[in-house]
Amino acid sequence: MHTTESHIQPGSPALLGARYDGKGVNFAVFSKHADKIELCLFDSAGKEEIIRIPLPARSGDIWHGYLPDLKPGQIYGFRVHGQNGDGHAFNPNKLLLDPYAKEITGTLVWDLNLKNPKLDSASSVPKSVVVENNLKIDIAPRPEIPADKTVIYELHVKGFTKTMEHLPEKLRGTYAGLAHPETIAYLKKMGITTIELLPVAAKASEEHLDQRGLVNYWGYNTIAPFALEKSYAATDNAAQEFKAMVDSLHASGIEVILDVVFNHGAEHDETGPTLSLRGIDNKTYYRMNGDKNIDMTGCGNTLDLSQPAVRKLVIDCLKYWAKNYNIDGFRFDLATVLARDSSGTFDPHHPFLKDIATDPDLKDLKLIAEPWDVGAGGYQLGQFPSDWMEWNDKFRDDVRKFWRGEETSSGAFATRLAGSSPEFDKAGKTTCSSINMITSHDGFTLADLTGYHHKRNHANGQNNKDGTDENLSCVPVKEENSSDPVAHVLRYQMKRNLLSSLFLAQGTPMLLAGDEHGNSQNGNNNPYCQDNNIGWLNWDKISADGKKLQNFVQKLIHFRADNPVLSVAQHLHGQKTSADGQKDITWLEPNGHERTEWIKNDDCFGVQLNGDAVPELKISGRVTAIFNRASKPRAFILPPLPSEYMGWQQTIDTAHPQEEKPRLHESGAEIMLTGRTVLALKAVRK
Repeated sequence: MHTTESHIQPGSPALLGARYDGKGVNFAVFSKHADKIELCLFDSAGKEEIIRIPLPARSGDIWHGYLPDLKPGQIYGFRVHGQNGDGHAFNPNKLLLDPYAKEITGTLVWDLNLKNPKLDSASSVPKSVVVENNLKIDIAPRPEIPADKTVIYELHVKGFTKTMEHLPEKLRGTYAGLAHPETIAYLKKMGITTIELLPVAAKASEEHLDQRGLVNYWGYNTIAPFALEKSYAATDNAAQEFKAMVDSLHASGIEVILDVVFNHGAEHDETGPTLSLRGIDNKTYYRMNGDKNIDMTGCGNTLDLSQPAVRKLVIDCLKYWAKNYNIDGFRFDLATVLARDSSGTFDPHHPFLKDIATDPDLKDLKLIAEPWDVGAGGYQLGQFPSDWMEWNDKFRDDVRKFWRGEETSSGAFATRLAGSSPEFDKAGKTTCSSINMITSHDGFTLADLTGYHHKRNHANGQNNKDGTDENLSCVPVKEENSSDPVAHVLRYQMKRNLLSSLFLAQGTPMLLAGDEHGNSQNGNNNPYCQDNNIGWLNWDKISADGKKLQNFVQKLIHFRADNPVLSVAQHLHGQKTSADGQKDITWLEPNGHERTEWIKNDDCFGVQLNGDAVPELKISGRVTAIFNRASKPRAFILPPLPSEYMGWQQTIDTAHPQEEKPRLHESGAEIMLTGRTVLALKAVRK
C-alpha cells in the first residue's frame, strides 16, 4: 500500500458518499472537526489496502475528491485524522465505513485489532462498496392505501419465510421468498394491506452476542443505514432482489413500510468500537457530555438530530429508500430521540419533523413513531405531528388488563376501543393515528401471552434478566402452557378475544406475523438474538387449532373491511344522532340501557357504532360489539333498529369461531353470551 495524491481531482461537495458518473467516482464526506481525511482503496477481495489518498478539497465541512476511471465494485473506506478528547475520537488507525455507503462487504470481527486503539482495524471491519446509481426494474405504482383501510402486518424478512415448505430451499428467509407468489397470496388472503419489515439495513452484532455464539437477529444495530442487509438475499444482487420484492408486493396492492433505526449507532458507548460516525466526527454525530456518550436509547449512544448534518444524513437516507426502492413509509425506532433539541428536550416542532413534512419525496408517505425513548421526558404518545401515526402501548396494555380481569380496567378498555381520544383527539389527529396492537416483535407473541405468566429468556444467555418483567399476561389458567384439554380450549378462546378486540377497535390495527396461527417463541419475550426456530415463524408446526385461528383472523379482518364504521377516522363522542335518535357511539349495559359510568369489576358491556349518525362520512350501517370477560354466560339485549333494518346478523363469535352460517336476531332481542366471549353483529337492511 502506498499514499499518492497524483491523480485525484477536487471533485464536488454537492452529493455525499461515493457517486459514479460513468467516468469516475466522486467521494464526499462530512466532518466539521477533522484535520485530514484519507480515502483508502482495497483490492477486489477487500483484504489488501492498495492505496491511501488524502481528499484534496474542503468546502465548508465537506471533504471531497474525484478519481477518474474508478468503477462500481470498488471497495473503500476512510481514515480520519484529528484531535482527541472533549468528545473527539479521531483515530487514523481505524478504517471507517462511509455513512452514505449503498453497499458494504465483509463482517465485523471482534478481535484486538478492533478494540485496541493503537492497532489497525482494516482486517476486522466491513468496508464500503461503490455502486451503480440506478437499479433497473419496472416500478409498480405505490398502492397508497388510505389510513382508515390499513391493516399492518409486522414481520421479519428472514423469520417470516425461513420454514415455509412451499418455497424452494434457496428462497426461504430471503427478499425473494417474501416476493414469491404463494407468499403474497397468503398475505392477500388474510386481508393484509401493509407489511412493516423489521430493519433491513446492514447490521452488526454486539460483542456480547458474538462471545455467546449468537447474532443480532432483529437488526436494531444498524451499521450502514443506506445499505441492504445482504444475508437476506437469495442472489448476489441484494439491491435488485429487494427492489423486485417491493415491486411484486406493490403489484399485488400491498404496501411496504421499513422499520428504521436513527436513534443510535452501532458503536455502543465511548468504550465501543470505532466503525464510522465516531471516527468521522464523534462530537457532531452523537450527544456527548465531555468524553462520555449521553445514552437515551439503552444502546450506549444517541444520535444528535439537533445537528443539521445529522438531520441531513437521516433525511437523505429516507429519500434514498423512498426514491430508489419506492418504499411506502417508515416506522421510526425510539422516535422521541429524533425530535430532541440541543438541550435534550422533546420538541413537537423539531426541524427534523419539519424537514419531513416539507420534503416532496417524504411528506405523503406513512410515518410511524415509536413515541418513546429511555431518556428523561421520553414518553410522548400523542405528541407527534398530525400526519404521523404512533405505536399505542396504552392500547396494548389496557386491552390486556381488561382480559386478564383487572377490576378497574373496563373504562380504559372502552377508551381504547373508541380510538384513544385522550391521546389522539386533537387538531389534525384522527383515530387512524393510533397504531393499535396486542403484541409486536418486542415481547410475548399472542400464543405466549396466553400461555406463560413469566418470560423464559434463558436461551439469550443473560440469566433471564433481559426483556420486560411485566408482560400483563392473559393466561386463563394458573398453570403455564398447561396440556390440559380444557386449558387448551380456554387459551385459544382468549387468543380470539384479544384479536377481536384489536380488529373491532377504532384505529389502525397491527398484527404480529404468526399470531394469526398461534406461533410461539417458547416464552422468550426478547428473542432479538435468536436466529433460529425460536425467532422464526414455525409454519411447519401449525396445529389444526392454529389453522382454525388463522381462518378466524381472516374472518375478523374481512369483517372490519366490510363494515367501515369500525374504522372511522374521526373520533365519535355520542354527540351526533341518526333519524331514530341513536347516537354515533353508544356504550351498552347488558339490559340494553345506555352505560353512562364505569364501575369496578365491570365484566360485560357492549358498544354500538352507528354510521347512519354521520352521513357526511358516507359509511351508513351499524355494528354492535359485545365483550363478556366473565366466565359465566350473560344475557344481553341488543339495541333497537329502525324499520329499514331486518335485524342483527351475528357474524363474529369467539366461543363458536367455526360457525359458518351467521345467525339473525331481531331488533331489541335478548341473546345469551357464552362466558369469556366477544360477539360482533352487523345491522342487516331489508
